[in-house]
Amino acid sequence: MTESQEFDQVLFDRRGPGGRLGVITLNRPKQLNALTYAMIRAIARQLDDWRDDDTLEQIVLVGAGDRGLCAGGDIAEIRSDIVEGDGGITADFLADEYRLDASTSDYPKPYIAIMDGLTFGGGVGLSGHSTRRIVTERSQISMPETAIGFTPDIGGTWLLSRMPGQTGLHTALTSARLSAGDAIATGWADHFVPRDDLDALLTALETEPADGAIARFAQEPPVAPILAERAWIDDAYSAATASEIVARLDELGETHPGAKDAAVKIRRASPTAIAATLELVRRNREASELRAAIDLEYRVGMRLVFAHDFLEGVRALVVDKDKSPKWQPATLAEVDQERIRLLFARQDAFEIDWRQS
Repeated sequence: MTESQEFDQVLFDRRGPGGRLGVITLNRPKQLNALTYAMIRAIARQLDDWRDDDTLEQIVLVGAGDRGLCAGGDIAEIRSDIVEGDGGITADFLADEYRLDASTSDYPKPYIAIMDGLTFGGGVGLSGHSTRRIVTERSQISMPETAIGFTPDIGGTWLLSRMPGQTGLHTALTSARLSAGDAIATGWADHFVPRDDLDALLTALETEPADGAIARFAQEPPVAPILAERAWIDDAYSAATASEIVARLDELGETHPGAKDAAVKIRRASPTAIAATLELVRRNREASELRAAIDLEYRVGMRLVFAHDFLEGVRALVVDKDKSPKWQPATLAEVDQERIRLLFARQDAFEIDWRQS
């Protein structure tokens, strides 16, 4: 049996005998399924409905098109609200998105995320906190927020802070893309299934319990290239400040090409976002659980979305696409550490009320 309920940007299907499998399809393939606020609200409502539906046994998340699951949140939508409005929609957008993402971590029914192709930012939020995360040979997973003057969010710093050694800081500061092997080895995914087997897996999920079906199709994951780079990564990113990290990368770059490339990427990103991300990932190493990490992300993020670098970064990379953002300040040496400290100061307007979830 297949029942379909459509919403412009996301599709909800019931498949299998009695509609036992719920399928969520992110449906903006031309935009690489970037999440709008309307999509987030629709998914949250559907998950609430399915939570109490005894005929539905498990859920799978997929992306339309052949490029990937999701490129992240629709940051142009957020920028427009701040430039043309008062930012109130943005505050609700982020809070509701974070509540939704956190809910997938303890959803009472199996929630299976197919992270095929590109899975960035908000796409990680919808997929990365479940316990059944599937990657393929095409998977590329990234938190590229520093490139637009923002910090990793949607619980991303919870995942980043728990990667081996200093690989999480490297991934966060350089917007590195994790391969399937990287993702499984460092805690971002659970199972490797070749892309050619995904259709068969989805068919199996219509009639079989999630864990058994996944086990039938899962294969040994590829190697994890990031682990082969750990020696220089751990050396460089153990430095105290972002400026010192880049200085070490410059030195290590004489013998390690990856270190040289990392230094270039960090210098290209927003200096303020780099400094804030360094502090955020380090602080969230001590977070007691996912929601606590998200609380801190929201507090910092709500300050950064109103700041110059986020608006400028989105303008340069998404709106005008000249790829030449003018950061303020322009270098890591000019970043005011007191300003970074104030990003983390508690303020009621920048806290999530989890009771609304």
